[in-house]
Amino acid sequence: MEFRVSVICSMLVIFAIFSPHVRGEASGSVFFIDGSSREFLRHRSSVIEVEHPSMSLQEVGAAVSVLLGFAPPSILSAASSSKLNEVLSPNPFNRPRAVFLLEVNGITGLEKIIHDNAMFGNSFWSANFPGSDKVDVQVSDGVSVASLDGISEDFTDKEISEFASFIGGSYAPDALEPLNGKLTIPLANGASVSLHMSKKSERKFIVGLLSLIHNVKSAIKMHEELSQDRPSPAELLTGQFNSIKVLQEQDEAESIAQHEVELLLATLTKIFSSLQEAYKGQIVGVIYCHEATLQELGNKFDVTFAPHHAARLLAESEALDAIKIAEVVLVRTTLAWVTGIILLISTLIGIYYLLYMPITRDTLLYSNVKLD
Repeated sequence: MEFRVSVICSMLVIFAIFSPHVRGEASGSVFFIDGSSREFLRHRSSVIEVEHPSMSLQEVGAAVSVLLGFAPPSILSAASSSKLNEVLSPNPFNRPRAVFLLEVNGITGLEKIIHDNAMFGNSFWSANFPGSDKVDVQVSDGVSVASLDGISEDFTDKEISEFASFIGGSYAPDALEPLNGKLTIPLANGASVSLHMSKKSERKFIVGLLSLIHNVKSAIKMHEELSQDRPSPAELLTGQFNSIKVLQEQDEAESIAQHEVELLLATLTKIFSSLQEAYKGQIVGVIYCHEATLQELGNKFDVTFAPHHAARLLAESEALDAIKIAEVVLVRTTLAWVTGIILLISTLIGIYYLLYMPITRDTLLYSNVKLD
């Protein structure tokens, strides 16, 4: 009996050790969406039955750095570098230098509903991310980072109606109370989803979508200003969408309704189409979907600026003493004046001897000397 108990305890310990949750593995999916004009990614089959590669968050962050035109972190292992080669185009001179990085919390298994979506159909996805800690996206100075995290509640019925038209739906405002209407959106599968602004949870979901679109439009305006510079900087649009998780928590449901997920997918498709048009196809989308509680919310990707080489830092940070600067200026000024005075005196002496030289016949110039 004691032997059976010990065996059972040992099996439980082994199971706990190898359990993904105990090891801190995070389950999720990552989608790489290629630009419309160039091939920045290696395309794979969209058939779900095909075994897809698994990527760590560190590898996703390294892929974002490479897409922005920078070298991957030096600590990246050979296996991770090989994984990047399976995802990214092998041409190092063909990088979009613009990335739309969005974290969506509250969704798992999004790959099951992307069959009919042309934009997501050939993207890569990966599950079981080893480690759930934050990772760094290393860039250098001169990169423009636009945040998409701002949430605004100051929307009008007109803006909601424009949002509905943007994704092919309609909005019926309430005649008695503003911001209390009904939003109806047709989905790709022929069904439709209706959201009521009067419901607190659905209202927050709609506000989250509106805020995301508003922040993307602001980023596009910033891109139009930056594109006037030569050379234009690399651009990273990064943010987090938590409205689905909030909707799940408030509705006390373990999984969000399928229609809301499809509505988010349709909105992301429209958003990325607008980005491709604004960036002329020179942008790649990276969408990371995962599960986390509201207490664990926070961006998984931190943008860090890699330092310059030490020699350049020393040269730029060395402060010149004011006394040394004055001494250098004095020496240069003295040398200039002394040189000028010497040249002036030499010129005057030469002119004097030319004017007062004796007028006589020179025996070599005026004589008929024959040289044999």
